[in-house]
Amino acid sequence: MSEPEGNYMRVARMIAGSTALVTAAVGLGIATAGPASADIGAWALYGNTNPITNSPSYWACASTVQIDTSVGAQVCAVRSESWGSSQVAVIVRNNRDSVYHTSAAAHMYNWSDGRYVKSWSCSSTTGVAANSWSVCFGKTLPGEDYVYAKGSAGGHDLGKSPAT
Repeated sequence: MSEPEGNYMRVARMIAGSTALVTAAVGLGIATAGPASADIGAWALYGNTNPITNSPSYWACASTVQIDTSVGAQVCAVRSESWGSSQVAVIVRNNRDSVYHTSAAAHMYNWSDGRYVKSWSCSSTTGVAANSWSVCFGKTLPGEDYVYAKGSAGGHDLGKSPAT
């Protein structure tokens, strides 16, 4: 085999090996994504307006957990006023005089059998304004089954909400 042919074969083997490695890595990512992976949630900014009392929806929330000095969070299951849909949310109240950055995640479960439904997460890039409320909402899902939520914020477990 001539030198150019040898180099060509070495390059071809290297490309084939790299392709196999990339395929294996992509396949592993797909295989491990599974039902526990979270969709992207959406932060809603409420200023100094309480999101629960300013909504026609039914909110079932766990107790507030202090996630940092002057910052509290709670996880909620939210039922539409028409009772035809539900979503989960994490409320963050920042009582500081400066913006507070935190991530949050909410997980929806079916109340009757405890079946996991879906998860959503919100990144810390937006930030919760000083002396205000912000809510990380999951997508609204149709259905009349009772649901409850589990969640976290800033690495703190927020417990389990009552069902709604």
